[in-house]
Amino acid sequence: MDYQYILGGEILACSLAFVFALYIVVEKKKAKEIDSSSTYLKTNGPKNGTCSSLFQQAAGGTDIIIVGAGVAGSALAYTLGKDGRRVHVIERDLNEPDRIVGELLQPGGYLKLLELGLEDCVDEIDAQRVFGYALYKDGKNIKLSYPLENFNADVSGRSFHNGRFIQKMREKASLLPNVKLEQGTVTSLVEINGSIIGVNYKNKSGQEFNEKAPLTIVCDGCFSNLRSSLCKPKVEVPSYFVGLVLENCNLPYANHGHVILGDPSPLLFYPISSTEIRCFVDVPAGKRLPSLVNGEMTHYLKTMVAPQIPPELYNSFIAAVDKRNIRVMPNRSMPATPYVTPGALMMGDAFNMRHPLTGGGMTVALSDIVLLRNLLKPLHNLSDVSTLCKYLEPFYTLRKPLSSTVNTLAGLLHTVICVSPDPARKEMREACFDYLSLGGDFSDGPIALLAGLNSRPLSLLYHFIGVATYGLVRLMMPFPSPKRIWLGARFIFVALGIIFPIIKAEGIRQMFFPATVPMCYRMPHIH
Repeated sequence: MDYQYILGGEILACSLAFVFALYIVVEKKKAKEIDSSSTYLKTNGPKNGTCSSLFQQAAGGTDIIIVGAGVAGSALAYTLGKDGRRVHVIERDLNEPDRIVGELLQPGGYLKLLELGLEDCVDEIDAQRVFGYALYKDGKNIKLSYPLENFNADVSGRSFHNGRFIQKMREKASLLPNVKLEQGTVTSLVEINGSIIGVNYKNKSGQEFNEKAPLTIVCDGCFSNLRSSLCKPKVEVPSYFVGLVLENCNLPYANHGHVILGDPSPLLFYPISSTEIRCFVDVPAGKRLPSLVNGEMTHYLKTMVAPQIPPELYNSFIAAVDKRNIRVMPNRSMPATPYVTPGALMMGDAFNMRHPLTGGGMTVALSDIVLLRNLLKPLHNLSDVSTLCKYLEPFYTLRKPLSSTVNTLAGLLHTVICVSPDPARKEMREACFDYLSLGGDFSDGPIALLAGLNSRPLSLLYHFIGVATYGLVRLMMPFPSPKRIWLGARFIFVALGIIFPIIKAEGIRQMFFPATVPMCYRMPHIH
C-alpha cells in the first residue's frame, strides 16, 4: 500500500515540479538583472594595468595569506603548500581547540580528505568510524546505513574530537618548508583601489605587521571579523545545541549516529572516541533557553529531555547532566553572498554556514579546497592579477551544487523534524519518517545526499517531492473528504513554504543552472 501511495501521487508530484519550474523561470530572469548590476558582485576593482603593478609589489616572499587555521585553513595550507605555493597562515590561537562542533565528518568529506592526501589526520586520534544513522520516533526506530557498496572498505564517516583533528592537520601543514604557521590576530585587510593586497596583523607578542601577497584567503570561522568586507552577511540562529559528553555506555546501533525526533526538537548522539559519546539537545530559537547558572538547564534536561532518550543511554545521560559539564552553542545559518573582490577569497564558516544537524560543514569546506586547488593549478605566477581573477571568478558559482545541496538539506531536515502545532507540519514530519522507513531508494537516496556522496540538487528536489507526495496521497486515503482536501492544501502550502525560501537564499540559478552563469562559461580552460 505504501508503494501505491507513491505511484498514485505521480500527478501531484508533477504539479509540484511544474510550480517549481515556474518559480525557477521567474528567478532566472531576476538573476539576469542581478548579474548586470553592482549590488550583488563587488567588481569595481582597478584596471588590469594598475592591478598588475599592485600585485607585483605584493608578491614578495608570500604567494598566499590564509587567515585562520581551523579545519578549512589547515587543510588549505597543506594543499596549497604541497603544490609549491609559499603560504603564510595566521591563526589567533595555535593551542588545541576545545570546541563541540566539527566532530562528525561525513563519508563525502572523507573522500575529499583522501583526494587532498590528508586521510592520515584521522589516524591516532581515537576517531570512530560511522556507517549511518539510527532514527527514533514515538517508540519506533529504523537503521539507515550509508550506501557505500561501490567504495573501498576504508570509506565511511569519521567522528572525533575536533581539536585533535585540527592539530593533526596543522602539524602536517607546518612540516612543509614553504608553509609558515604563525600565531597572530589579523586586524584588517589591506585594500588599494578595490583590490586586497594583504593584511595587517599583530603577532603573539603584540607587534604590528603588514603582510602582502597576491591572494588572501579568509577562513577564520563563524566569528570572523573580516567577512563584512568581503560578503553581505545575513546570519540567522534557528536553534541552540546543548552539548554533553556521555561515558560508560554503548549506542544501541554501534558506529551509527542516533537521531531522536524528540519534542520539541531533535536529539543527536554519536561517538567521538572509543569511550565517549557526544550528545546534542536541540533547543529551538523561539523557545527560551534555560539558564545554566540557576539550575534551569539541569531541570529541563532531566524532566523534559531524559524521558525521550533510549533506555541504553538514560543512566549515562543523567550522570552527564549531574556533572554539569554542559555547553551551549548557537547554531548559525548564513547563505553565501560574497562580493567578488580581486585578491581575496572566503572559505569555510567565515562566509557560509548551515544548521549542523546533518554534519555537512567539513564536507563543504574540503570540497571547496579541492575546487580551489584545481582552479589554481594551471597558474604558476599568482602576481598576474588579471589572469588570477579570471581563474578565481568561477569559484563561488562552481561550488554551489554541492554546498547548496548540503545547506538546503540541513535547513529542510531541521525545519521538518521539529515539532509544530500546525497539523500540516505534523503530517510532513510523519511523512518524512515513514518515507525513510520504506527502504531501498527511498532511504538510500536521502542518506546519500546527507553523506555528501550525491551532490546533485535535483536529487534533493526529487526526494523532497517524493516525501511531499507520499504524505499528500496518504492524507487523501481512503477518500478525499473536504477536511482532508483542506489539510492537503495546507500540506502543499507548508511544503513549498519550507523549501522555496531556502533554495532562494542559496541562489536558484547558481544551484540548478551554474553553467548558465557568464563567469562559468567564460572561464579559462582547466586541464
